[in-house]
Amino acid sequence: MHPTLLFSHPLTRTALFCAAVLLISMSSSAPAATPPAAARPNVILFIADDVSWDDLGCTGNPAARTPHLDRLAANGRRFDAAYLTASSCSPSRSSVVTGRYPHNNGRASELHQPIAAHLPWFPRLLREAGYYTALSGKHHMTFEAPAAGEAPQPTPFDHVDTGKIPGNSGGHGNWIKVVQERPKDKPFFFWFAALDAHRDWDGDKEWQPELYGPKHEPSAVRVPAYLHDDAATRADLASYYNEVTRFDHYVGRVVAALEKEGALANTLILVMADNTRAFPRAKTRLHDSGMKTYFIAHWPAGLAQPGQPSASLVSAIDIAPTVLTAAGVPIAPTMQGVSFLPVLKNLAANVRQHAFSEHNWHDYEAHGRSVRSGGFLYIRNHRPALAWQGPADSVRGPSHQALRTARSVGPLTAAQADVFLAPRPSEELYETAADPLQLKNLAADPQHRGTKIRLAKLLAQWSDATGDTVPAQLTGDSFDRETGVAFKAAGATKAAKGGKAAPRGTPAGTERNATRLNAPGPR
Repeated sequence: MHPTLLFSHPLTRTALFCAAVLLISMSSSAPAATPPAAARPNVILFIADDVSWDDLGCTGNPAARTPHLDRLAANGRRFDAAYLTASSCSPSRSSVVTGRYPHNNGRASELHQPIAAHLPWFPRLLREAGYYTALSGKHHMTFEAPAAGEAPQPTPFDHVDTGKIPGNSGGHGNWIKVVQERPKDKPFFFWFAALDAHRDWDGDKEWQPELYGPKHEPSAVRVPAYLHDDAATRADLASYYNEVTRFDHYVGRVVAALEKEGALANTLILVMADNTRAFPRAKTRLHDSGMKTYFIAHWPAGLAQPGQPSASLVSAIDIAPTVLTAAGVPIAPTMQGVSFLPVLKNLAANVRQHAFSEHNWHDYEAHGRSVRSGGFLYIRNHRPALAWQGPADSVRGPSHQALRTARSVGPLTAAQADVFLAPRPSEELYETAADPLQLKNLAADPQHRGTKIRLAKLLAQWSDATGDTVPAQLTGDSFDRETGVAFKAAGATKAAKGGKAAPRGTPAGTERNATRLNAPGPR
């Protein structure tokens, strides 16, 4: 189908009926009965792996080639104030699937660790309500074993596959097959999670120019202020851009398939990333360069004023309650997020005043918290002696090593030097619109004392309500902070000194049994 016709399908009677059902359910405080299968929207959540919010064409990067995502944004809703709860792969995904903050998921607040066994995943609730559910691509979410006497969680997905096929290891190779082979008598929910654009880059060697167009030229990429502008960094960024474009291509193929069969109008599409690019001062950071995500919603039958972006604050924990509300399924009492469905229906709506995020162990010891509210970002760092250099895969990458080389031969800019800064301030405060790079720390500025006190109080209220803690023994470093090379000592993690094994530490919230607390704190 010609691209200009991709979103031209008229609304069907079923889609109009669905919109009416949603309006009625939103106006009543009583739980709504599950609507008929034909009236309920289909839902697809597209998740890219390690892609920053400003690396799409529609979010302001002229060098990025993302025509399909740009078209979704132009005909849907782009959220310009969407934030993750963790800029770390599995903790972020676990937070999305449970609708809970990372420390309220238990050990899952740390990379590669399982979610507390008793917590429901929203795809499972959809499945039990009659949806066909499938995950294709990167999973990275697991359950703890249930406690004695507790039943295991029912399976959340009818179908799971890795999305990998010969010649394409990007995690999206089976998406069209899943769409085509689904049962046609049920609404569907698809968790389509690419491995693009996670290091190490495989898109270059699997590149198909007849599908994706030419590769990105290093000379044309946009080099972020935190990086050193040299040949190695530009080549690194060009390979990263290639994987972003490949992800965009497969999103477009799914949209075209739905359009062809007349299912696009009543399909709620959400597009995001689990965390930002695996480059210095991005992935794992609490600043906007690490915690902000692009977020696009597209739903012809259920979205008013398409094409208009929203400045409404949205958190990743809001996805689960939004999808469940749209499907007419009750929100689980364990979920701490709030539905942003009103923002899809009314551009002026606002469902959240504050957004909270966490930085826990991801290759390196860390404990940081942040709150965004009223145009300000406040960060509290409980390990100020340690640098926030980024995860090990980023540290090993050419861009980080180019920064190390530049540091050895001359002074770095303030943005570049922040990658290596240690010790760091225990408190940071930024006015985000005036300081988009977040380099001017206002925490000690007398003129902003009132703002700092207000946000510090908000963060303390949230920590208390949700059971957050700062354990004395956190999980230690597993990799060298300068080279990203793994320590060779045996054990769950490796100590930073002498290669001795360090035990896995206590996850945040353990002392207060945070997995059993459902209070959301300030919203």
